[in-house]
Amino acid sequence: QVQLVESGGGSVQAGGSLRLSCAASRIIFSIKTMGWYRQAPGKQRELVADITSGDSTNYADSVKGRFTISRDNAKNTVYLQMNSLKPEDTAVYYCYAGATSRVIAYWGKGTLVTVSS
Repeated sequence: QVQLVESGGGSVQAGGSLRLSCAASRIIFSIKTMGWYRQAPGKQRELVADITSGDSTNYADSVKGRFTISRDNAKNTVYLQMNSLKPEDTAVYYCYAGATSRVIAYWGKGTLVTVSS
């Protein structure tokens, strides 16, 4: 069984930065894509960003220019650098690993990000 363990969430004021990390418990050779979804209270889960094994990246329009996703294959870890945070970024952020952003094999338990105005 593969575990994805997120860290780096917390509370920050608007305009601040946070970096989320997601470490996989072992190498997952079948995984092509890792990334992050988020879910705000009362809203559906939405894709934030993803990165393929070939380092192609994809971002939601709402975070383009502010968030950067990266991965360290040697550490089985994916990162989400979040800058210029806004109150509307407040959500639980979930790491995932799968064939694509819609064919997901593994989920993390989530980490809460709270941005105050």
